[in-house]
Amino acid sequence: MKKSSLPFEKTASLDTISSLPPEGLTADEAKSQNKANLKAIYDLHYTMYAEDKQSLLIILQGIDASGKDGSVRHLCTGLNPQGFHVYSFKTPTTEETRHDYLWRVHKVAPAHGEIVICNRSYYEEVTVVKIHPEFLVPQKISAASGLDEIFERRYRQINDFERMLAETGTRVLKFFLHISKKEQKKRLEERLRNPMKKWKFSEKDVAERAFWSQYMQVFDEMLAATHTEYAPWYVIPADKKWYRNYLLGQIVRRELESFRMEFPKPKLGKVKLD
Repeated sequence: MKKSSLPFEKTASLDTISSLPPEGLTADEAKSQNKANLKAIYDLHYTMYAEDKQSLLIILQGIDASGKDGSVRHLCTGLNPQGFHVYSFKTPTTEETRHDYLWRVHKVAPAHGEIVICNRSYYEEVTVVKIHPEFLVPQKISAASGLDEIFERRYRQINDFERMLAETGTRVLKFFLHISKKEQKKRLEERLRNPMKKWKFSEKDVAERAFWSQYMQVFDEMLAATHTEYAPWYVIPADKKWYRNYLLGQIVRRELESFRMEFPKPKLGKVKLD
C-alpha cells in the first residue's frame, strides 16, 4: 500500500507515495475545514501585512495538469489582495535568458508583509531542462563539464538561494502536486471536451507524456536534493482536488500561525477627535 509523505522524506520516491486521499476523511469534512482554514489564512495574512516584518513565498510544482492553476485559485480566496501576488513562469523570455535562471523569480520575491505564489519556478531548470538539455543553449551554458555537474551545481545554488531568503525573513513553502498518469490523461481529455478549459490544451502536453518515467525520476532527484529544513517540500496527493485544497489550506495556515505575528502598536500622543 502506498503511503503519504508530508513533508517529503528524502528516502521516499514518488512511485511509493499515493496520489489519492487516505481513508478516514470525507470530501464534505475536508470542504468544511477548508472554510475555516481560508478564514484563518485571511486573518493571519492581514496581521502579516500590518506587521510588515515577515513574508512567505509559496512555490507550486508538478507535471502538466497536476492542478497548479486550481491551487492558486483556491489559495487566492483566503488572501488579502493587499500584499498578495501571483506569478506564472512559462518558457523564459529573451530578456530572462540573458540573466541567471534565478533572476526572474528573485525579482518578484515577496517584500515584508507580502505573500507571493509562484506557479512553476526555477525548479523547471532542474526538471524540464534536465530532460531537454537543449534548453541550455539559449542560456549560453557550457556543457563541457558534463550535464550532471551542471544540475548538481544548480541544486546547490537553489539551496543557497532559499537559505538566503529564509535568513532574511522570507519563509519558503514548496508544494509538489502529485497525480497519477491515469489522472493526467483524464484531465487532458477533459480539457479537449470542455470549452472553458480547451484553451489550456497543448499538443506539447501530450508529447511530454512520453517522458513520464523520466519526469518521475528527475522529480525524485529534485525533491531529495532540495528538501531542506528552511525550505521544505510537501508532496500533495492531488488526484482529488478537494483533498489537495484541504492539505494546501492546512499547511499554509499552520505555517502562518508559526510566525507569531502581532499588530504593531501605533505611537500616539494626545489625540483628540472633534
